[in-house]
Amino acid sequence: MAFFPPIPLIRRNLIVRKLQACGAVSPETAKSLAEAGVTNPNGFRRITERLVKTGVIKQAGEGKYYL
Repeated sequence: MAFFPPIPLIRRNLIVRKLQACGAVSPETAKSLAEAGVTNPNGFRRITERLVKTGVIKQAGEGKYYL
């Protein structure tokens, strides 16, 4: 059995922590992932889409997110 690192979980937690740290908690304070300090913000688009779909983060305009 092969071991696969939990990259989606690590990425999910990173996005949430970065948005929280930069104060993106409302539509007015929403930030792009790059502004929040997420490394390679477009590298794992499906993870970001899943976070929006499940309501973990919300989208405020094109490319801006908040908790």
